[in-house]
Amino acid sequence: MSFSCDVNVLLYASDASSPVHERARSFLKQAAAGGDLFCLAWPTVTSYLRIATHSAIFSAPLTPAEALGNVEALVALPHVRLLAEEAGFLDVYREVTASFPVRGKLVPDAHLVALLRQHGVRTLYTRDGDFRKFPFVEVRDPFAA
Repeated sequence: MSFSCDVNVLLYASDASSPVHERARSFLKQAAAGGDLFCLAWPTVTSYLRIATHSAIFSAPLTPAEALGNVEALVALPHVRLLAEEAGFLDVYREVTASFPVRGKLVPDAHLVALLRQHGVRTLYTRDGDFRKFPFVEVRDPFAA
């Protein structure tokens, strides 16, 4: 079994001012240590690096070295894998986006869902309800009571 998370989970774990900061850190520790494969997509990683270091977006931005260090520590764990596009990705993206028009802020979500589909990952932990529009992925809120 495998699963992934959206960038918001990584950001909450790095933002001490977030009301779910401790729960996000705990979730990531548990996810990375568990028996299931924790798959991180490159778009999630690069979004984390962009947002966590951006002073206009992130209230207490990390330095680029801190943000990259967080990623390196996570991907060095034995149950964590990085996912990248493989041959045929455009066909998978087209399939994922065939049932409704995908534009604007849904494009990166569709990209992530297509990447997960290409690698057979069905479960995504996120607070972003937009992912529920994609029937392939099972969305779970790691902070829900």
